[in-house]
Parts: sequence; structure tokens; C-alpha cells
Amino acid sequence: MSGPVEITGGPSDTVLGPIPPAAARRLESALGAPLERRREALADVVRAFPALPDGWAALGDLGRDDLEAYACYRVGYHRGLDALRRSGWRGTGLVRWAHPSNRGFLRCLDGLRGAAAAIGEVDEEERCALFLKQLDPSWPPPGHTGPS
Repeated sequence: MSGPVEITGGPSDTVLGPIPPAAARRLESALGAPLERRREALADVVRAFPALPDGWAALGDLGRDDLEAYACYRVGYHRGLDALRRSGWRGTGLVRWAHPSNRGFLRCLDGLRGAAAAIGEVDEEERCALFLKQLDPSWPPPGHTGPS
């Protein structure tokens, strides 16, 4: 990202389409796998559905180190931007947590913010934090504690 994103107009909310049922089933199964097998199960989901921000967010949550987490969240963030653009978002308007289908993208953006902080990339951390507030002015959502 290069500099703050100004949200000044456009549609009031952009809502991503639902996760395809096959992807949702595979993701749910992977998230329920025993912890020692969960990362590999999530990697299998991402291999099968590489455009799924929710999968990248979950994989980032289980990153073996800060750089791996950063990479997963960044890929998921970019895949989410692609999906938002396909849904009509043109860099303006809101993308709220209140819409469950937006949460994978927002989790990736928040995970990228946290991972950037962990590796000392302060400018990226600040850009992500600002972008989250611009996309959803009520960020963070109630009960949100960041990447798990």
C-alpha cells in the first residue's frame, strides 16, 4: 500500500459474496483438525481455494513465525482486494465487519497490521490501521482481539 486511502464517496457498503459451500466445508473441517495437523489442513484449503481470504487469514493465524504470518496475511489481503473489486468496490466506500462475508478480508488486513508491527514495519502497520478505520469506522468490532 502506498499512503493513506481516502474514502470520500461511492457506495455505502461493499459486501463480498459468500464463501463457496465446498470451500466453507473444507475450511470448517480444517479449523476443527487437531492443532498438530491444523496448519497443514489449512494449507490444503488454500491450495484448493487460493482466492479465499478466510483461508489465508486462518493460515496466517498459525504462521510459524512473524514473516510467515506476514506473507499469508498479505496474500489474503491482496486476494480480498481482488474480490472487492469484482464486487464493485473501486477504492471508495465501506467494507464492514458486520457483513460476515467481509471478515476474511478484514482479518487479513488486521493480521497484516499486527505482523507488520511484529517485524518493525511501522509505516505499514499505521497504513493498515488507518485503512481498517476507513473501511469500517467502528473498527475494531466488539470482542475483536486481533489475529488468534
